[in-house]
Amino acid sequence: MQSAISLPSAVTHPDELLKGTTTVGMVCKDGVVMATERRATAGTFIANKSTFKLFKIDNHLGMTIAGLVGDAQTLVRYARAEVALYRLRRNAPISVEGAASLLANILNGNRYMPYYAWLILGGVDMKGSHVYSIDPAGGSIEDKYVSVGSGSSFAYGVLEEAYEPDLTLNEGVDVALRALTVAMKRDSASGDGYLVATISEKEYKDFTEEDIKRRLSKLKIA
Repeated sequence: MQSAISLPSAVTHPDELLKGTTTVGMVCKDGVVMATERRATAGTFIANKSTFKLFKIDNHLGMTIAGLVGDAQTLVRYARAEVALYRLRRNAPISVEGAASLLANILNGNRYMPYYAWLILGGVDMKGSHVYSIDPAGGSIEDKYVSVGSGSSFAYGVLEEAYEPDLTLNEGVDVALRALTVAMKRDSASGDGYLVATISEKEYKDFTEEDIKRRLSKLKIA
C-alpha cells in the first residue's frame, strides 16, 4: 500500500498533517461516490504524485484518508480486518453506521496519543446509502456530502452549488471531479490526478485513469 497524504518533516505541525489533501464523499440516489486527488506532501515539499487515498474496505464500503501516512495506513488495516471479522462471525456485512462507530471508537480510544488522520467512510447497506466524516478525536457525523483536507473549502464551493439529493451515481461522479478540480487549482497541497469509486447495491467500482480522462474531457476540465 502506498503512502497516504502527508509525510512527516521537521517543520510539519500536526494540524498541517490533517489538511494537506482534498477528499470527497457524496450520497446519491443509487449509491455513494468517493473521490480524492493524488498528491502527498511533506510541508511544502511534494513527496509523491501517485498516492492512494481511497480504499475499498469491503464490497459495500469505501474510505478516504487525510493525515499522517503511518496513522492513515494503520486505520485502513484496522478497518479491513475488523469488517472482515464481523462478516466471518455474523455471516453478514457490517452496517455503514457500525463501521463508522468502530473507527470512531478506535480514534477516540487513542485521543491522548492520537492518530493524525481524518476519514470519510461511505457505503451502502440495508438502510440505504451513507457517508460519514470521522475526525481524529473520534467524532462521527453522517451527512449527504463531505469534503476533508486543505482543499475542502474550495470543494465545498462546488458541492454546495451542484449537489442535489436525486443525483445519480453518474452525475455524482461528475460533481466530485469538478469539486476536486477546483480544489487542485487553488490548493497547493492537492493535485496530480484523481481517484474515484462508486458503491451501489450491486458493486464497488474503481474508475480507471482512462475512465476519468474521458469524463474530464467531456466536462471540458481536462
